[in-house]
Amino acid sequence: MVHPVPSCGAVGEWIARDAIPFSHVDPRSLNAAVDALVASLGGAVEMLGLGEPLHGGEDFLLLRNRVFERLAEAHGYRSIAVESCFFRGRLVDEYVAGGGAASYDAVRDGGFSHGFGRYDANRELVEWMRGWNADPARSEKVRFYGFDGPMEMTGAEGPRRMLRFVIDYLLSAGDAGAAERWGRIDPLIGNDADWENPAAMMDPSKSIGLSPAATALRIEAEGLVTDLEMRRPGLSALTGRGRHAEALHCASMARRLLAYHAEFARESDDRIARGLGIRDLMMADTLAYIASRERGRGKTLVFAHNSHLKRGEARWRLGPHALAWWPAGSHAGATLGPRYAVIGSGLGVSADNGVGAPEAGTLEALLTAAGAGALFIPTHGGKALPAAAAGALPVRSGSARNPGYFPLTPQSLADFDWLAILPSTGYARGAPPLP
Repeated sequence: MVHPVPSCGAVGEWIARDAIPFSHVDPRSLNAAVDALVASLGGAVEMLGLGEPLHGGEDFLLLRNRVFERLAEAHGYRSIAVESCFFRGRLVDEYVAGGGAASYDAVRDGGFSHGFGRYDANRELVEWMRGWNADPARSEKVRFYGFDGPMEMTGAEGPRRMLRFVIDYLLSAGDAGAAERWGRIDPLIGNDADWENPAAMMDPSKSIGLSPAATALRIEAEGLVTDLEMRRPGLSALTGRGRHAEALHCASMARRLLAYHAEFARESDDRIARGLGIRDLMMADTLAYIASRERGRGKTLVFAHNSHLKRGEARWRLGPHALAWWPAGSHAGATLGPRYAVIGSGLGVSADNGVGAPEAGTLEALLTAAGAGALFIPTHGGKALPAAAAGALPVRSGSARNPGYFPLTPQSLADFDWLAILPSTGYARGAPPLP
């Protein structure tokens, strides 16, 4: 379909006036750009999102690494949260802190979900963080978090590991009834493989999420959350506030995970959208947990796909299904208010990812035609592109090779506070080959 090319005068003026060009391979250039961006956000921001337009973009991963390094060195950021399983991320954080595993290879697979531990850029990030913490001159340490739930695109784990973690916490606190509780929970979990059946996403009859055992397990998980909340003063005094908060969060995650499995067991037209919404709600819960844990210690950079961090509603077409749900960024914006800001990312071309040159008049075409290479550009406050000019922009085509690539849309200008534009990217080193 051929779209009319809108008048680009307002867009060109916006770019010329407000864009901050930078080179992501030149530390001085990027550092100066990051400093200017942070200054524009003001001092209220405690959690800064940085989105990527697709998974598997090498240059976006490297940009993330360099941005976090600058934020840690100059702007008081002391943690990073990435789109990977929260529970698995605990292994990586132990390694970053100098304990746990002896090498990155020992946490590469167990410490990440989605296979992201095999990306070379993630190895480089984690090793840089470990080096920071090993430096005796660095009195303030950095922490690593995953903030995703224990699920993949084609299925989810069962709740065993998180529930066992909570029971072990209660046992360590001298709870005499914890062993009896596990005696009720363990048989209800049953076979882990039954929870992980990938066919359940598209066929509710393949899900065990509404079985009598799963329903009873949801009641047990609810009881665990309630007990941990009721006993917060005593358990926090006995084990420390941090350990109690972590156990409570794992119990809450297990409860959400059981709701996720129950949703996929329902015969309904919106079961997939609701499942995606629960996943993003789990992400948002974890971001709130991280913000609470890090408050007073330092700020947090959050890195994930644009669609998880945006402020507005997420939309995705999966075959015949037009899906819409509220992503983690929309929840974070609602709960954290001005303490949350987010940078979305746009891409010019990527032959490796099957992303061709953007069509004339699209936002990516206009932003990369400036010829300045990479750039940051604000989309908030008095520096936003006028709504009339934004609404006239067509949306570029996607990628058949990497279906996880989502182009920018006119709504992106409202969904993000800033945009980071890279003219091109290769495919991530260490990632599995694309078709």
